[in-house]
Amino acid sequence: MFIHLGGEKIIRASELVAIFDLSIEKSSKISKQFLSYANKEKKVEVIGEEDSKSLVVTKSKVYYSPISSMTLKKRANQLLTN
Repeated sequence: MFIHLGGEKIIRASELVAIFDLSIEKSSKISKQFLSYANKEKKVEVIGEEDSKSLVVTKSKVYYSPISSMTLKKRANQLLTN
């Protein structure tokens, strides 16, 4: 199964680790450190040109998605319930 993250980016559901609202980027010291490390390792990808609304963490990358975290969580839950 796959999850559409916005733009032309689709990931395997099995690769998904977590979905966060973008506000976590500013509110948590540990998330800032994690994102700083991911940036340094070149494991961050911004999807599309729209403003990012959520962070999607996978086993190999961190994606800034223009789709809200609630919408992405609903998509992931639909895959789990089917």
